[in-house]
Amino acid sequence: MTNAVPPKVQTILITGATGAIGSALATTYAQNGIRLVLHGRRSETLAAVAERCRARGALVDTSGVELTDDTALAEWLTQISRQHLPDIAILNAGQNAHPVGAGYLEPEDDVTSLVDINLRVPIAMAQQLVPGMRARGSGQLVFISSLAGWHGLPGTPTYSATKAGIKAYGEALRGLLAPVGIGVSVIMPGYVTSPMCNAMPGPKPFEMPAHKAASLIQRGIAGNKARISFPFPLNFGTWWLAVLPAAIAQHLIRLLGFGRIERDTK
Repeated sequence: MTNAVPPKVQTILITGATGAIGSALATTYAQNGIRLVLHGRRSETLAAVAERCRARGALVDTSGVELTDDTALAEWLTQISRQHLPDIAILNAGQNAHPVGAGYLEPEDDVTSLVDINLRVPIAMAQQLVPGMRARGSGQLVFISSLAGWHGLPGTPTYSATKAGIKAYGEALRGLLAPVGIGVSVIMPGYVTSPMCNAMPGPKPFEMPAHKAASLIQRGIAGNKARISFPFPLNFGTWWLAVLPAAIAQHLIRLLGFGRIERDTK
């Protein structure tokens, strides 16, 4: 009588799991044979997401570690890598900020915070996770950019800059890591219904619910797509903003209402 080999459990790490896209991704992935390592800042929301995923059959570990604390982040990822090195790491945690009015820059503290969490943290996480994935010969890193990464928007200059930066970083890593068996995908969503989206200035064409975005992202990751950008009409339009001469692109941005910034009088 031979002993049955237990099925392999796939481990998926998701940061920002208490946000709209992160929680929708956790729920989408949750099933038997999946271990989810979920990170989020809001403990009660994180606990609720974890219970929902467990009810769907997933094994779930949670953490609220401060991602911008280099020492704490390194210790957490070292522990994870020793116990259950992620097969997929979705580096989803992010923030946004916007100017309070035309001609006003974003507050310096907001700028520093955005650069930290949107750009520096996912790069630091890649630094920690890649050695283990390289030794194993498999793994996939998923970076969250934005359609704002195609061309900077006046209403979100620092956000646009960080998303353009992480897009370039992810694209570069894809070519660098492919020979050692590590896939890299860059996600470029448009407007996804969430408190962060609601707070953004300007129109929000083709806004979609988080569960639909999560489904598109999951399918793209499964195919190891280099770039997962949606929805198509908005992706096509913002891609042209990057291709056209800057003067024309910026004129179109103003014409479509993305350059209007109302002075916050609060």
